[in-house]
Amino acid sequence: MSKICEICGKGPMSGHTIVRHGLAKKKGGIGLHTTGVTRRRFLPNLQKLRIVEKGRPVSRKVCMSCLKAGKVTKA
Repeated sequence: MSKICEICGKGPMSGHTIVRHGLAKKKGGIGLHTTGVTRRRFLPNLQKLRIVEKGRPVSRKVCMSCLKAGKVTKA
């Protein structure tokens, strides 16, 4: 199952989860040290909707940003 919006083409993006340990310097510690960086994915908020396309209702996977922007109309 693809996680891509069928209107704008928005798909998964990659990033990192950063783990920081230690007490902050202003609280008396030696600072926050990065102890782990792992990869993660940011997925688009896709909804399976029936939309009107060329005058006919069809079922498509649409991201919420397209729906809020008014790029599609619900059937």
